[in-house]
Amino acid sequence: MTAEIYRDSWGVPHLRADSVLALARAQGRVTALDRAWQLEVERHRAQGTTASFLGASALAWDVFARRARLADTARRCFAELERRDAESADWVRAYTEGVNDGLAQGARRTPEFGRTGLVPGRWEPWHPLGVWLGTHILFAGFPAKLWREQAVRHLGPGAVALFATDGPGTSGSNGWLVSGARTVTGQALLAGDPHRFVEEPGVYQQIRLACPEFDVVGLAVPGVPGIAHFGHAGTVAWAITNAMADYQDLYRERLRRTGAGVEALGPDGLWHRAARHTETIAIAGEEPVEVEIIETDRGPVIAGGPEGLDGLQDLGAGAAGPEPAHDAAGTDTAPTGTEAVPACPDAVSAGPDAVSAGPDAVSAGPDAVPSGPDAVSAGPDAIPSGPDAVSTTDSAAADAPGPHPGASGPVGPGAATGGAGEAPGGPVPAGGGVPAVAVPVALSLRYPPRVTGDLGFEALLPLLRARRVGDVDRAFDAWAEPVNVVLSADTDGGVLHRVAGRVPLRAADNRLRLVPAWEPGHSWQGWHEPPRAGLSDGVAVMANQRGPATPLGVEFAPPHRADRIRALLAERAEWSADDMPAVHTDTHLASAAPLLDHLAALDGLSPGAAGLRDRLLRWDRRMDAGSADAAAYAAVRTAVVRRLAAHPVFAPLAEPPAYPEVFLPWLALVPRVGYALEHLLRAEELYGVDRPAIVRAAVEEVAAEPGATWGERHRLAPWRALTGAPYDEPGLSGDHDCVLCASAVPGVTDLAARGPVARYVWDLAHRENSRWVVPSGADGVPGAPHHRDQLPLWTEGVLVPVVTDWARLEKETDV
Repeated sequence: MTAEIYRDSWGVPHLRADSVLALARAQGRVTALDRAWQLEVERHRAQGTTASFLGASALAWDVFARRARLADTARRCFAELERRDAESADWVRAYTEGVNDGLAQGARRTPEFGRTGLVPGRWEPWHPLGVWLGTHILFAGFPAKLWREQAVRHLGPGAVALFATDGPGTSGSNGWLVSGARTVTGQALLAGDPHRFVEEPGVYQQIRLACPEFDVVGLAVPGVPGIAHFGHAGTVAWAITNAMADYQDLYRERLRRTGAGVEALGPDGLWHRAARHTETIAIAGEEPVEVEIIETDRGPVIAGGPEGLDGLQDLGAGAAGPEPAHDAAGTDTAPTGTEAVPACPDAVSAGPDAVSAGPDAVSAGPDAVPSGPDAVSAGPDAIPSGPDAVSTTDSAAADAPGPHPGASGPVGPGAATGGAGEAPGGPVPAGGGVPAVAVPVALSLRYPPRVTGDLGFEALLPLLRARRVGDVDRAFDAWAEPVNVVLSADTDGGVLHRVAGRVPLRAADNRLRLVPAWEPGHSWQGWHEPPRAGLSDGVAVMANQRGPATPLGVEFAPPHRADRIRALLAERAEWSADDMPAVHTDTHLASAAPLLDHLAALDGLSPGAAGLRDRLLRWDRRMDAGSADAAAYAAVRTAVVRRLAAHPVFAPLAEPPAYPEVFLPWLALVPRVGYALEHLLRAEELYGVDRPAIVRAAVEEVAAEPGATWGERHRLAPWRALTGAPYDEPGLSGDHDCVLCASAVPGVTDLAARGPVARYVWDLAHRENSRWVVPSGADGVPGAPHHRDQLPLWTEGVLVPVVTDWARLEKETDV
């Protein structure tokens, strides 16, 4: 098997091979050459071993990755892929072989390895699935249920709607399809831009994959073979956005220790054995930390344990409950639920984008390292030392009565551990007479691939082989997660607009809040049929708004981006690929209206504040980098958000419960207020808060401050796993609710950590007329010619031509 690597003038790899497997191997190798550091960070995130070389700042992610059993889930999913689709499994294996071929060479040209002392490891076939899972585990935003629980507890049920909007922990996108009836060529155009935390190296890799079976250009996820999200195969193209579906559940668990291990109270009123072991997480420069891993019939316990979690308790009865219902005499058993996947070697997997959505995005500076994923992996083949090491202790050794090793440590629940006979809870008696006590509660996470053993990798090869929208449609039938909205068009005039992914059928409460594992009625009952939609006036728009996925979700993006894209597309009868950047870069901020309405109603202001009010009422509502008015609006917005968040009515929400650090972006009050500001200002009544007074104080405050332009305040703040010498990052146009969605966190920072991580235009008439750009460049090595060469174009909204003529490419090497 042979393959060739070509490059265009931007360093983008174009790969040509004589077979599918040779091409997969070449993709893995070129990715290792260009992005060795990124690949190894992502692999360690999947394993929960990043703290071993990134230090204590990465520990929170590692603990989550271990406790959520990400790596073990990825291994199970690869085993299932081998069983169901041997060809796809071999294809994934060939990709990892290519990574291993190129990793040492790629590491030699990457300074981060020397700075951290990290030695490249060896990729196993399950690692791409671990990267995928770790990247997307937080996409459905299950931590928002923790926020809703707190908001409802302190403010009442109406708080759910007030704060129901995508915020600092979510990832979204714009995407639109213009049918051939509305283009100058008579063939469809697909365009858009995915929004995530901007990372360096970038989260997408521009690439071309060609062999006798297919020839596809698109945006690949480094560490994962194929082109899953955005691709153009010549006769058909496809793109996705986050559907904002809710497909993961959080359960309150009542756990107790016994002489044989840990048990969980089930909905049948009986105690069932939970799987339990311990893992050791290595931390660079510090002592290792031991973490207890527990899994119930619902799923892995991700917060708390038998001793509970600070701030999370149920008021229940003190009765011990019925006799335990044991499933086996062993000490480390699998959950007893009927949907459990057969046990596999213990391992851990984490993800990158999920961590980018870490607390640093809302509370720390742009160079802060979000909680990362780096140390620990269980199972018989665990390496005893080094960053890939995992240490496991089984229940027989660890479940003796006495304090749990993690109880007083940095990741333990911080409570004493009861003896074997000290069960923390049981069924609540129907009658009175038993005094009410606080029953400790833990949280378990139920997520589809842990239940099904399927991450949707059976869709990836069929996507590459697709020739028409029907092929794309059938490929996405195998999609699992994240749940996406899909647009596709082909040269025969076919179009596709559908939701893809697996969403469980269950009670409505599961979607909204934490549900009690010991009560019936919260089990999964099958899967939703993915909704479908059509075009309107020859156009389909997806921007995370309520649309075909509405029955599947709770929190969606406001309609502003989608409405603005539709309005812009309606301004012309016909569109071309060259016209599309005007849509990508539109900066109109419709969500400014409620605050401006409040400003318009103010009188009796000081002269400076009155002048500022009048200036903002004349403002064109465009968040352009050079606009001083946009900066002034943002400053008033920040002042309003901070004053609202500081109001006594919201004080109970200012200090979130002691949940794991990775969930803090969903629980932080100021960002929640900032992203929900439109709702909070428009609500008929807001818990007695005097909003006009708050707006008045804010405009008076800002009027006394020196002015600036929006670009001076709103600068790019990309996430890097390892910080180095700071770059002079550019000032950006756009804002959270603009089509140009370069997001600040209102009330916290005007720096933009999240934004378009790529832009694309797929032209079905002539693929060579397609366009794309990324925020940095094709090469992940700092200082390399193509490391940040696309950044100026991305900043200005300029797209790079997609080159498809092999004669215009430079051959680099044979593989």
